Amino acid sequence: MSRKIKWGILGAANIAVKKVIPAMQKGGFCEITAIASRHLEKAKAASANLNIPKIYGSYEDLLNDSEIEAIYIPLPNHLHLKWSIKAAEAGKHVLCEKPIALNSDEVKKLIEVRNQTGVKIQEAFMVRHHPQWLKIRELINAGKIGKIQSITGFFSYNIPDPANVRNHVDWGGGCLLDIGSYCINLSRFVLETEPKRVSGLIERDSETGIDKLTSAILDFPNAQATFTVGARLVSFQRMQFLGDKGRLEVQIPFNIPPDTLTRIFIDDGSDLYRQNLETIEFSAVDQYTLQGDEFSKAILDETEQAISLEDSFKNMAVIDAVFRSAESGYWEVPNKL
Repeated sequence: MSRKIKWGILGAANIAVKKVIPAMQKGGFCEITAIASRHLEKAKAASANLNIPKIYGSYEDLLNDSEIEAIYIPLPNHLHLKWSIKAAEAGKHVLCEKPIALNSDEVKKLIEVRNQTGVKIQEAFMVRHHPQWLKIRELINAGKIGKIQSITGFFSYNIPDPANVRNHVDWGGGCLLDIGSYCINLSRFVLETEPKRVSGLIERDSETGIDKLTSAILDFPNAQATFTVGARLVSFQRMQFLGDKGRLEVQIPFNIPPDTLTRIFIDDGSDLYRQNLETIEFSAVDQYTLQGDEFSKAILDETEQAISLEDSFKNMAVIDAVFRSAESGYWEVPNKL
């Protein structure tokens, strides 16, 4: 039997108790050993429901547990930097929900802490571990749709409740950091390069101040990527990649279901009714299971993790530039590390 990394969970957020922890418990290299919450009853409830042996009423107490090797952080966005640093300084490897910080300067601090402590710190872009995205990049690199020239993305939901964590602007709420980050990350991942400049347009919610509707253009060296994300729209998600010989459409690009197959479609453009589509199906897998196992294996094997902090810096630098562009009305250049 392979050795498993002993994990501690900082916080009992819904994404942790409903998606990530159950998925990691199915993996071959993750052992969820402890959970902490500032509200002890929440930790006790999660422990009982998910069979987690250790319970803590403070994050510090969990970090002081010498048995714990790695920490998963599902806290609100504004707490990601603080607790990632504390976990790393306690000698724990860190898998932190995206966005791993509120801006690229904060990611620089994480890189410094990683270099000082020697632990692994990774942003939890679970989609980067799913077979469909690995296959998409492979197909595009192989010229399946010819020379890629355009990427379009759309991601939206409708959560108007001002108490929801996504609607606290001071906590890093808003749709660009929350879901626009996926469109940016996957465009960069597939093209394997960085945009030279970006342009952004933002509409803010009058009640909460968050960006509720954001669109952007990313000017890559050999392609253009555009996306729109919204926090007060009907729920929808799609990404498309267009080349001079074909178009690739991703049916469910982000919230990929763990219990049913998913598809990508390849269209050669010969039929506007799309009756000649080539369909590639992917068996049901849980991208959170893959994420946890691959990070754990990187720890065990002392190998490079799937997503480096340098990659996270570049992604956040693009987000920063979109925010700046929306304010200035001009093209903005992402900061360099």
